[in-house]
Amino acid sequence: MKWLKRFMRFNGGFKNIIILMVITFASLLLLQRLMEMSRHVHVIGYSVFLDKVENAEVKQVYVDGQEVRGLLKDNTLFQTIVPENGVDWQFLRTKGIDFALSNQSDYSYYWYMMLLILLIVIFGTIWFMVKRSQGMGSGGNIFSMGKSKARMFMPSTIKETFASVAGAEEAKEELHDIIDYLRNPKKYRRLGAKMTRGVLLIGEPGNGKTLLARAVAGEANCPFFSVSGSDFIEVFVGVGAARVRDLFLQARRHAPSIIFIDEIDAVGRHRGSGLGGGHDEREQTLNQLLTEMDGFLQMNESPVIVIAATNRPDVLDKALLRPGRFDRQVHVPFPDLKSREAILKVHADMVKMDPSVDLHKIARGTPGFSGADLANLINESAIEASKQESELINVHHLENARDKILLGKEVKSIMLTEEDKKIIAYHESGHALARLLMPETTSPLHKVTIIPRGKALGVTHSMPEREKYITSKEEMEAEVISALGGRAAEEIIFQRLTTGAYSDFKAATDIVRKMVCNYGMVPEELGTILYVQDQSQYQYSEKTSEKIDAAVRAIMENCYKRCIQMFKDNRDKLDLLATTLLEKETMYASEIYELLNIEPRTEHTFS
Repeated sequence: MKWLKRFMRFNGGFKNIIILMVITFASLLLLQRLMEMSRHVHVIGYSVFLDKVENAEVKQVYVDGQEVRGLLKDNTLFQTIVPENGVDWQFLRTKGIDFALSNQSDYSYYWYMMLLILLIVIFGTIWFMVKRSQGMGSGGNIFSMGKSKARMFMPSTIKETFASVAGAEEAKEELHDIIDYLRNPKKYRRLGAKMTRGVLLIGEPGNGKTLLARAVAGEANCPFFSVSGSDFIEVFVGVGAARVRDLFLQARRHAPSIIFIDEIDAVGRHRGSGLGGGHDEREQTLNQLLTEMDGFLQMNESPVIVIAATNRPDVLDKALLRPGRFDRQVHVPFPDLKSREAILKVHADMVKMDPSVDLHKIARGTPGFSGADLANLINESAIEASKQESELINVHHLENARDKILLGKEVKSIMLTEEDKKIIAYHESGHALARLLMPETTSPLHKVTIIPRGKALGVTHSMPEREKYITSKEEMEAEVISALGGRAAEEIIFQRLTTGAYSDFKAATDIVRKMVCNYGMVPEELGTILYVQDQSQYQYSEKTSEKIDAAVRAIMENCYKRCIQMFKDNRDKLDLLATTLLEKETMYASEIYELLNIEPRTEHTFS
């Protein structure tokens, strides 16, 4: 009986069982009838037929033109062909034989066949849709397709709190009001205050939007419904709207509660751009979502808060963002230096980390990393340490993991000539020496390597001292000079040019164009005007474009000349660094400072 109960739960109960039993029973009856009709038919001659009639052995006869079929008294089917003048009806009548002018058994046979085929098609279609709905996820089967696919987490199963979320202090502060309201709604209602019905978390992938939503539920100690925007959309029109209704119905039953819709841009894009002229499945689902957010929260009801996440707020429909819906937008940015260090500590506690590892220094070397990137960094370093059978994860494992994430796996199969290695060594030494000769305007040097990784034949790493929110013209020019250092070193030493400076030129050109077009760091004839040619930005004339190109070229040439002159003045340092790098392949900043007799840079501190 256990399998029967499981089958009933899975397929919708007695209703589905009765339907399947009726179809099966009808199919069996039809098969039995066809088996009876498909018994062997004996073909006999006309003279034999007349003899059997004469001897009263024939029970029934069906006549269709010259073809005669019949049934003998011993229930044997027979068939014969009569002459063109037809059957002697009087002769059959005198012998007491039951006869008919049409072969009714043939028609019955065809009708039964057609009915059986129709039932098989219907049964197969139902079976196919049941199987298909099983693949749709939590819907279970076709009879529950309109049910919400959201997963409900009760407070006892939610372990995340704000203590689990490192960094994102401003985002957590914004969400504290929601938590307080869910805990004590009467506190706000006594003065007539209405808390926002929807909160939109905006941030790049991997910055912890989903973790923040779960932490809100953990702090508020209330049920948490989690669903993706794509879970509402189906090929059948109306299913998405039904799932939205069911989701909010469940949330109201468990209020106070939180509904979390991840990747809401899958269902919340601008209306009017669908293939159905505004009547497609996605837009109907969005309309239902808008309606539910308008009506599900009344002053006398327990609160239900909707939290949504997206990294594309620009594509959302305006109706979603109006007051009364997602009117509170919480930005979840990339973590800063302090936040990165806190995130690294959280994930480092989950692995066996060498106590000597300076996580502050690792955080400095990972600008632009998201929370997910930092978690992946710790995981990759743990994998690297495991492959080397180390007892603890050390700084070298973390360095290798960071290089692998940023540049790719170390390439050992590439074959380079001694001349190629020498060019690469001077190229990377040029980048490094340019930074060392401009300590006031560039980020500190961290590491130089000529070991190929990914598409890079060599890499020069810098390590920002702090998060920079304002950059001066001198600092931007210094970054350009550092980027052009590789090409300048090649020209001075080898008096020929190679293709290795492509990515350097791209980075330098981007910086200079921003100086000219975005930041007004330009000659007087261009003025302090924003020159950004884009579909949604300002346009400028062809003459102005020529001036911009000339200004970009002038800045690039000036930086390149400065770099050439610096290397000519410090040729001995360039040769010494390149020669040593050829021997060691990888050198850290401390080694380079000692080698070139340059005073190390001091750490930046806030006064």
